[in-house]
Amino acid sequence: MLDAVLELKKFQDVANVSTFLLDRSTSTLLLGARDAILAVDTERLDQEPKVVGRIIWDVPEAKRRACVAKRKTKVDCNNYVRLLEFLGDGRVYVCGTYAFDPQCAFLELSSFTLETTEGEGVKMETGKGKCPFEPSQHYTAVMAAGTLYTAAASNFLGTLFDISRGTGAEQERIRTERSINWLSDPEFVSSAFIQQSASSNPTGDDDKIYFFFTEVAKEYDLYTKVKVPRVARVCKSDVGGMKTLQRRWTTFLKAQLVCEDKPSGQRYNILTDVFTTEHTPGDPSSTHFYGLFTSQWERDELSAVCVFSLSDISKVMDGPFKELKKTSDWTHPEPVPTPRPGQCLNKALKDEGFDSSLKLPDKVLTFVRDHPLMDNSVTAAPLLVRKGIRYTKLAVTQTGSGDERRGAVLHLGTDRGELHQVAVVGENATFLQELSLFTSQEPVNNILLHRGRALVGSPLSLARVQAEGCALYSSCAVCARARGLGCVWSTGEDACRRTTAEPGPGDIVDNALRKCDVAEGRCNPSMRELRVSVGLPLLLPCVQLSPRSCSWEHPPHRHTRQHHSDLQVTVTEDSLGEYICTCQEAGPGSRDPTPCRRAAYQLTLEGPIAGGTVAEAGGRHIVASYIFMFLMGLVLGAFLLHFVMRRCSVARQGHHLPDNSLSSDKGRDLLGSSATAQSPSSASLLSDGFRLTEKRNGTATTNTTTTLFSNQGNGSPHGNSFGGALIHSNPGNGHGNSLYANCNTNSGDLQFVANLLDGRTGERPEVIERKFGERDEVDEGLGDVIKGPEEELARFPNFKLPAPLALCEESSI
Repeated sequence: MLDAVLELKKFQDVANVSTFLLDRSTSTLLLGARDAILAVDTERLDQEPKVVGRIIWDVPEAKRRACVAKRKTKVDCNNYVRLLEFLGDGRVYVCGTYAFDPQCAFLELSSFTLETTEGEGVKMETGKGKCPFEPSQHYTAVMAAGTLYTAAASNFLGTLFDISRGTGAEQERIRTERSINWLSDPEFVSSAFIQQSASSNPTGDDDKIYFFFTEVAKEYDLYTKVKVPRVARVCKSDVGGMKTLQRRWTTFLKAQLVCEDKPSGQRYNILTDVFTTEHTPGDPSSTHFYGLFTSQWERDELSAVCVFSLSDISKVMDGPFKELKKTSDWTHPEPVPTPRPGQCLNKALKDEGFDSSLKLPDKVLTFVRDHPLMDNSVTAAPLLVRKGIRYTKLAVTQTGSGDERRGAVLHLGTDRGELHQVAVVGENATFLQELSLFTSQEPVNNILLHRGRALVGSPLSLARVQAEGCALYSSCAVCARARGLGCVWSTGEDACRRTTAEPGPGDIVDNALRKCDVAEGRCNPSMRELRVSVGLPLLLPCVQLSPRSCSWEHPPHRHTRQHHSDLQVTVTEDSLGEYICTCQEAGPGSRDPTPCRRAAYQLTLEGPIAGGTVAEAGGRHIVASYIFMFLMGLVLGAFLLHFVMRRCSVARQGHHLPDNSLSSDKGRDLLGSSATAQSPSSASLLSDGFRLTEKRNGTATTNTTTTLFSNQGNGSPHGNSFGGALIHSNPGNGHGNSLYANCNTNSGDLQFVANLLDGRTGERPEVIERKFGERDEVDEGLGDVIKGPEEELARFPNFKLPAPLALCEESSI
């Protein structure tokens, strides 16, 4: 349920908002934008005043010109505020790109001003390694007990990357080793600080910071660059080594994240966002990381969600290391020195005298320097897969409390300004609703959860949406889909309410939907009738939530192609009928896949439109008969022309004929040896395909698309196009001349024969120009010969009778 939308561009052209920081005590939201920082009261988004503070932090003109002189665009040579973090002393640490020279400053919350120096200029310090150089560079940062940990590019060219401790004592500012074994062209996504509680940490283990990113894998020796998602871990008390790994992490370890649907073998290897949450509030050991993925090998939009537990990541970090030998095979290194490389300080290590990373032996530091990658992977199966949708941000709301926790609601922002809510209960994911928040040009780039609401941001706008509670489901059908979350529709109140009653046996969503005044269930969608026209290319959507495969039932013809879970159809008379999409999903109380019907359509002929003329479409046999009659007439005409020329040649045996007359082989090339009907290519048909339902409003589009096929290489300004059918000459003639004709050719259409020979006037031309600009000299008597075949061909009745205007038979797509 949408509460309010604030258009930030109204405030003196504020744009390019990229960073959120929420003061939960006052519900004040700080937004980092281009050359500006805003403070917004989220409780008063629907009232005035909405913006409670605004700071301009721009770049001096001289520095801007110097940035442009380095071949950077004028737009990028602004100050894009990319980092906002609380320092814990009433101040906020603020960093911006500052015309490709990152700088950081201090924001006083009480006065909402930037600290200044004695000269009244903004007090700044270098932001290299803390903030990106470019506005669009990937980076992440997290504040841990007042100390900033960042992962970002560390040079102007964006070729060096560091995970570093960015603030604190100078001697404790350490970073990663400059080695491709540590970081290989990474794209940083997210970071999280996990602070151990005394009750759940009997071993006294150190607090840890986790970084999530995608990098180019070095363990795969392939021709293409394979990207893999990673999770890396460093320890809070790490200060580097004494001799080896000086000012470098001694606890840096990383492992691969695997989000894979094993039944289909589909793996999602590009990590785009991570949301961190505790399944049991107050218990850090119950932390789970919800990852948003896409695939490197899919050319179309694809999104998947996998969840990884902190305990699984810890097990992998405590497992075997991976090592690359000279044989190019990754093996387990042996022996592993003691104390174990990469582990955080705990009571046991301190009892052995290792109370600081500076006291670790060189053999331990050398080992961890050369073996940062773990052998095992952290694996998970997708909770959700959506094809045809690109999700950009993710937030998760847990439902229930403690052991009564029922499931989760995924709040997913799209690249088209929409917010999708999906309920995940057990192995099933149910699409609840879609909210259009911004324009299609504004992707969702931030989602924050606060007091039962979701604060959703784009580069130009801010929206507030109800995120928790059954009351946000405004209809019985949507409430029924949330039955697994503990919601039930109250007919007396005409509202969705929370219930503690357990659902009955069977499919709880279908049972709840049957109580509503709708015939549609989760696995029993209502049949949608679509009025279509012959020749219309369309795409039938099928919302796939489960990562398992989907299949279609449709009339037996060849004019379909499955595009992921959706189905591409080119409408013909044979393609009319029912289309049913069935997906494999987990059954109630079972992990085994069961069929679930997701979509059902009935295609009904409305009336074809082709070439701008409305006419009844004939059957394929009628079209084929006209093509056959036309081809037979063309062949007979060519035979008559050849016969007349032979007689003319015999009559002129006493004269000297030049070699380039029509009696020679060169002259015969002016007429195609044969003409066969060719179907339009699949690519031509697919290029005009469009989605039947628009993503933003779900309304059906019924505009008929007509495609005219023309010869791309004839060079004629008119194109010799007589309709929708395309007829090619035999390519063996060496010229590639193409004759264009409609399936309902009449006598007037045969003028193309005379046009080809250029003998319409009866004059005796000196030369004949062929379509590709070639010239052949001819005998002076050629003009008299041309008139005969044209008159003979015009006598055939099939060229005089009009035929129904219909497309010729198409090939399968």
